[in-house]
Amino acid sequence: MDRATIITSILEKRKPLAQRIQLVEGNLKTLSTALNQLEEYRNHLLKQVDEPNVIGRLEEINFSNIQLTIASELEALTKLKNRFSRDTLNIGVVGRARQGKSRLLQSLTGLSAAEIPDGDRQHCTGVRSTIHHNPQVDTYAEVWFHTERSFLDDVIAPYYEKLRLGIKPITLEEFANKPLPQLPQDIPGYAAPGAMYEHLKRYHTHLDQYHHLLRETSPRIIQKDNIREYVSQDTPDGQRILFNYLAVKEVKITCKFPNVDIGKIALVDMPGLGDTGLGDEERLIKALGKDIDFVLFVRMPKSAGDYWADVDVKLYDTARSALVDLPVNLWSFVVLNKTNAESNNGDNFKNCEDLLNTVEEKHINVEKCLIANCANDTETSQLLDTVLDYLTNNLTVLDKQYTSTCQKRLLETHQAVNAELNKAKTVFNQNLEDDSQEIEELFSDLFGDSDNGWWKDVALALQTLRTELWYLRQTPNEELYHGVLNAIKNCEQDKGILSLENALQEINNRIMISSAFRAYPDYQDELRVLISHRFLSLDENLKRTVELVKNQVVNVLKEKGRLNIISNSEGSEFFTEISQLIPERFTKLKAGFRIIADFQLSYRGLILPRIRQHLDGLTNISAMTGQSGGISEQQDKTLTVSKDTTADDIFTALEIDYNKAINTIKPAIEELLCEPNEAAHAMVEEFIDNIIRQKDIQKEWKNFLRGLRGQIWSEIFGKKERDREMRKKWMESVNQVNIINELESFNLAQ
Repeated sequence: MDRATIITSILEKRKPLAQRIQLVEGNLKTLSTALNQLEEYRNHLLKQVDEPNVIGRLEEINFSNIQLTIASELEALTKLKNRFSRDTLNIGVVGRARQGKSRLLQSLTGLSAAEIPDGDRQHCTGVRSTIHHNPQVDTYAEVWFHTERSFLDDVIAPYYEKLRLGIKPITLEEFANKPLPQLPQDIPGYAAPGAMYEHLKRYHTHLDQYHHLLRETSPRIIQKDNIREYVSQDTPDGQRILFNYLAVKEVKITCKFPNVDIGKIALVDMPGLGDTGLGDEERLIKALGKDIDFVLFVRMPKSAGDYWADVDVKLYDTARSALVDLPVNLWSFVVLNKTNAESNNGDNFKNCEDLLNTVEEKHINVEKCLIANCANDTETSQLLDTVLDYLTNNLTVLDKQYTSTCQKRLLETHQAVNAELNKAKTVFNQNLEDDSQEIEELFSDLFGDSDNGWWKDVALALQTLRTELWYLRQTPNEELYHGVLNAIKNCEQDKGILSLENALQEINNRIMISSAFRAYPDYQDELRVLISHRFLSLDENLKRTVELVKNQVVNVLKEKGRLNIISNSEGSEFFTEISQLIPERFTKLKAGFRIIADFQLSYRGLILPRIRQHLDGLTNISAMTGQSGGISEQQDKTLTVSKDTTADDIFTALEIDYNKAINTIKPAIEELLCEPNEAAHAMVEEFIDNIIRQKDIQKEWKNFLRGLRGQIWSEIFGKKERDREMRKKWMESVNQVNIINELESFNLAQ
């Protein structure tokens, strides 16, 4: 099997692991949420319970350290998931300025200084660049810019924190318009903070030259000839006048590598590590731990003599801190950059050998330390072959080791949660079964039966009310009676056209405009509508009647049934609220409350039909045909209109029609005055049948009240029920965490 196929196979084997890691990530987040809820309830209980032993056991439970561990594990799993989700094997190239990193990348990728800037003075490359091999396309780059927010949070803010510069700028305008704070005199160190401050000044001083890019859409596709403008600090002749890179978050370059048998790999140029003049070190450390499979440390010894300096050790330690779960010595080489006599550095081969022989003395532990000319295509190709051979032979083992380390910590987290849950399960160690039996017996006595207790009191009081309403059912309803009197009074005080001082003139004007044939029926219509509207107010009287009787039932349920504890409402609203509290499984009881809540009497249903039949004298429409205008005229009409009909004739006829209607409506409605009381009695009797007399209804009441006994009989069950509810809710929360914390939920293996 060729190397490209092996690399593809390794990448494909990683994908299912990434999916499994994502599931474990989700489980960890769910566990964290459940632990947080349990912690909140524990804090609530500490304020509620008064038993010293329970308080002591609650205080012994500590989830805060576990939450910190979970947060740390989520970060570790994110790194592991990113590693296994990649479509390429990523090789990071790390080194200080002027060590040959860029020359090595040029040799490996076939790119030139135009795409991968190099220089003999300072760091020339200013942006992390990932270079992908793709033999099918011409060279191009994708540029991701910072947003204004990420620029301030991820780039500028760390400088303010590390250099102790005070309040960080919140907006780009604030960063641009305010001068930089002075570097504190008492900050530890001297050269490193000073170099970092100078780099921050570069961001600040040249903001006008790159800030527009912070609003650009990413990624931007860049052709080969323009790549340098976005990755370099210098022009080809060494002038440090390029500033676009300051707005760039990342660049991905795609090109054809000279060595075609390499498969899906990418080389990552990581400027900033090992150079105190750049303040991006922490971001690059994160990238190293998240995005890199293998590291090449590039070091070019001076030909005049060299040694492993503290800065080299610091660079190694920095990289080592990027991924603690997989020691960096297992996934890194040191490349000692060999130069010849014709180079600016001169022949340094002997110095390369010296550093090779002393690398272990400085504890710079890597898998291999190699000597290679980074500017020589043949030697760098051999170097890449060595790296790829190592990866194809060892990467699967490294992945397993990395996964195993994470798995071990996940198991420890699982066990730590279990340890706290075991404490949580013993917080309430009372004999719940005996306590429950005692409470149930007491409740049964209080609920009672037909001879005593709650059931007897409620049933008897409702029956007494029913009897009272039975005696009233044949008596006129006072509420409706007064409503009728008020409506009749309004009809007599305001008769529409008939009450106007200039009524005759108004009628005459109407005759002149539309004729007497039209004026008379039009006025009849107006008076009919007027009378009908006067009686609309009876709807409110009927509603009040029903609500008054409902409130009598409510008073019984509140005073005798103690239901005022669970609802302070009145009338229909009370029954609606109780109905909503009754669980669906108590179908008969729930329906009984819902039926009485919905019961109502209406004007349109009870009274309107009786009124309308007495308004026929105020209509010119035939009851048979529905037409007007004499096609089938009423036999007993007051006025037969002719061309000689006067305003006086119409006024007199209208007055007769109006008075006749009022005088016939009044006795018709009086016949209905008993019906509201009859309906109210029927409503209450039906309610009693539904919630007292039905088969098995007593059982539904008892089961319903069992859940409310701590409220209804608070003086007896209050504390017991509260304690019981606390225990129940606590154990439910504990069991919920226990279910989430199953070992299988944290298994990274397939």
